Amino acid sequence: MKNILINIILISGFVFINSCKKDILNRPPLDAIGESQFFKTPGDLRIYVNQFYNTSNLPLSFVLTGFNSAPYPTDNIAAANQEPIFWGLRVLDNAGGIPFSAVRSINYFFEKYKKVQENYSLNDYKQYLGEAYFFKAVIYFNLLRSYGDIPWINEVPGTSSPLLNKPRDSRSLVADSIIACLDNAVTLLTPNKTSGASRINKWVALLVQSRVALFEGTWEKYHAGDPFGVANSQANKYFNKAADAAAQIISSGVYSIYNTGHPVSDYYDLFIMRDYSTNPEVMLWKNYDNAVGKGNAGFANAPNYYAAFPRGITITKGLADSYLCTDGKPISVSPVFMGHNSITDEAKNRDLRFRQTIATPGDVWFIKQDGSIESYYDDLYNKLLNNGDNYNTPTGYVIRKRYDARRIYQIPTVEGSPIIVFRYAEVLLNYAEAKAELNTLTQNDIDISIKKLRDRVGMPNLDISNITADPNWDFPGLSPIINEIRRERRVELATERFRYDDIRRWAAADELIIDKRPKGFKASQIHSPATNPFAVDADGFLDPLKASLPNGFGFKLDRDYLDPIPKTEIILNSALTQNPGWK
Repeated sequence: MKNILINIILISGFVFINSCKKDILNRPPLDAIGESQFFKTPGDLRIYVNQFYNTSNLPLSFVLTGFNSAPYPTDNIAAANQEPIFWGLRVLDNAGGIPFSAVRSINYFFEKYKKVQENYSLNDYKQYLGEAYFFKAVIYFNLLRSYGDIPWINEVPGTSSPLLNKPRDSRSLVADSIIACLDNAVTLLTPNKTSGASRINKWVALLVQSRVALFEGTWEKYHAGDPFGVANSQANKYFNKAADAAAQIISSGVYSIYNTGHPVSDYYDLFIMRDYSTNPEVMLWKNYDNAVGKGNAGFANAPNYYAAFPRGITITKGLADSYLCTDGKPISVSPVFMGHNSITDEAKNRDLRFRQTIATPGDVWFIKQDGSIESYYDDLYNKLLNNGDNYNTPTGYVIRKRYDARRIYQIPTVEGSPIIVFRYAEVLLNYAEAKAELNTLTQNDIDISIKKLRDRVGMPNLDISNITADPNWDFPGLSPIINEIRRERRVELATERFRYDDIRRWAAADELIIDKRPKGFKASQIHSPATNPFAVDADGFLDPLKASLPNGFGFKLDRDYLDPIPKTEIILNSALTQNPGWK
């Protein structure tokens, strides 16, 4: 930690920041600007905080729901090489450090903005001050998620400052400080919707506040009694904060679910748009523009097809089975479920998000330059299942969500597709879950949250007085409503990189990860012989990690919910203790 804090001290008289262009999310770096010539006007504050909109920096990286990040392998997503965390084989890093450089940068802002404060009224610069509070909250939430309780630092310390040997602050103090930063941000930020591709507003700050509070509330509730638990837990305090923050957004009427009345395509279409400036659901998005050389070089047109994307990223049978049938019942009991004999059968009579997330035969797959169309078809499975092929999809469930057949023949290395950063659907899910955890959820709460998501795809509403029992619920020890809200979250946010954090905050690795392997669809539906034989389980479903994980995943419950503190940090700061289970 000391070398991190020394970095906080080493701020020279020059500030390296991003330039100010029309689109905040597309700024090239400025040349160095001398401090004596800077921090004089509100415009200087705007320019300084611009750096935190750059998603190659730390602050927004954790919230990307867009196209340049592969879905994180969990029980939703399988990969040819699954994440090491689930194997239980991670080792303690002897070098490296906790990424505190962003804390240094944001604290520097709070030291220097007071120069502007002396000569301008609050209204002249409050937007940028609010953004600074927002980004400090996001920066620290990233650290809290990874390392748990950490030192909370509010200043740039001197060379002999005791902060250089500061011990951890309590998890509650850190969480409360994050939420307090967001309270400040909400007060200062504009309530205007804007285009969503420029600056954040108070509603985005409230969304993040609902996320932080829900994360902390569920962490404290479900980790009670384990090595990651919190003394004197106040989970309900955080649930109330999460529900209140989400309720403010809902009651404002500023946002709504994108729904044009086309249930077979609206959910899918949301993720392949080229412009979100008028979209009612997207709260913040990142715009790219190939015309000015700012395309997204990391974009992968097709998660299972494109070499730019990690190969072998594929949906699991567990996620596929989570989608309800059109009668609102789970596949385990619904009379309209057509079985697993083919993916076409699986998709029949199912929540339409199934077909808009998972590819099925007949989907338009390539639109070539001459306008001709190639469809997704059964024989393609042979390619998809062969290891070593660019098309490798170990479970057979190909990700359709975010895939746009129009783009495959565009610029192959630099793609101009925008990225959704925050969307209103999460607000509704956070609200419903927080109210359910408080045991205060009413049917009206469902009607203003979950119902909106289901209406888009023509699904029956969730009736909390008549929930069909599912013998395959992931959490049989919890209430039916908690199970169904978690199911809704899993389905609505599929492939958007929420699931891993959900598993951690619910302390759910024992139910969802340990001793399990990701499975695929029924192997018997593959019509062409494979170059390599397919591993299958006793029921005939693809079992791609059968050889490498004969006993299933080995996630360590007493260790792997948090990342380790690198040894060098503890050597430099003897007051800093290691996270549980790491030696």
